[in-house]
Amino acid sequence: MTFKLIDIAVTERHPHPRIAGRVVGVVRAVLSEVQEGFTQEHDIHVNVWTEVNDEMSEADIDLALMMKASDIITRVKAQLDPGKPPLAAE
Repeated sequence: MTFKLIDIAVTERHPHPRIAGRVVGVVRAVLSEVQEGFTQEHDIHVNVWTEVNDEMSEADIDLALMMKASDIITRVKAQLDPGKPPLAAE
């Protein structure tokens, strides 16, 4: 069984309602799973947050949210496929 991250994008983001300098959002990720020669895609949504400052652009904020989601997905992949060390970009 192998998993690959084939798409990732920020679908929603907004300032945290109570914590200044923090943005919360939802990142959509598409994982491709190959098991016994069959491929299946999984569309998942990951709730994430990141600290922001005035120097960060919109693209910087999106990238920070996607990196947080990528870290979470990497940890989940490691639990599902313990025989193979996970690669963040995979």
